[in-house]
Amino acid sequence: MIGMPFEAHLPLRSLWQDESENDDLHRCEVGRRLYRIRSADSDGLRSSASVLINRMYATRGYASRPLPDPSLPTRITLVASDHESTVATITVGFDSSDGLQVDTLFSQEVDTLRQAGRQVCEFTTLAMDQVVRSRRVLASLFNVAYIYAHRVMGFDTLLIEVNPRHVLYYQRMLGFQVMAPQRHSPRVGAPAVLLGINFSYIREQGERFAGLSRASNERSLYPDWFSPLEEEAILRRLTRAKVSAAPVALHRYEPLRLLQA
Repeated sequence: MIGMPFEAHLPLRSLWQDESENDDLHRCEVGRRLYRIRSADSDGLRSSASVLINRMYATRGYASRPLPDPSLPTRITLVASDHESTVATITVGFDSSDGLQVDTLFSQEVDTLRQAGRQVCEFTTLAMDQVVRSRRVLASLFNVAYIYAHRVMGFDTLLIEVNPRHVLYYQRMLGFQVMAPQRHSPRVGAPAVLLGINFSYIREQGERFAGLSRASNERSLYPDWFSPLEEEAILRRLTRAKVSAAPVALHRYEPLRLLQA
């Protein structure tokens, strides 16, 4: 579990405790409003995430589908919650012999990346409660998904499908590039554009801008990213959890539920 303060003026710190390190690196101020990021590894969390997805998709006229089977080794769903209320969710999908959701519309473009030796993953079913609308909740959720997909699992290329009207947002806020023209998605009943980004670029931007005041000219989400020091602490905990949970050798497409409370 990871906990963060909503307040933009507070440092973005993890609540993960590491006895080998200074506790100040992992605590938020007592009494502040916090939210937590964890894997949707229980029926209650998955139900809450599904309700949020269905509600937010319906407001935009999109069709929604159930969350992936939690037993699937190639997908993990993360949720951000305020107390027991889920305020945001995202699912990380890892490429395997079964392919990715983006293959449905963009198989040729994805195959080109595979043939070039890229290790491809996708972020899907992103939903955020419009009552919260917190920039740092969104940034932190993406950041945790990035750490898990790239720094723990070793994938190097991220793909997402977005509605055409959201393309500029993802380009400006995270640096995505258009990988394929607009096509109609039967999954959500709306047009979709394929966007892609190299995780190396995300890492560079995070190291450059994390913690930078938004009073600067930087308009992306990266000022709300974890600091390099905090990211390394989270990575160490994830890596230890992976080794502890899997004493036998793992191959790339066996991600673990590492963000358990």
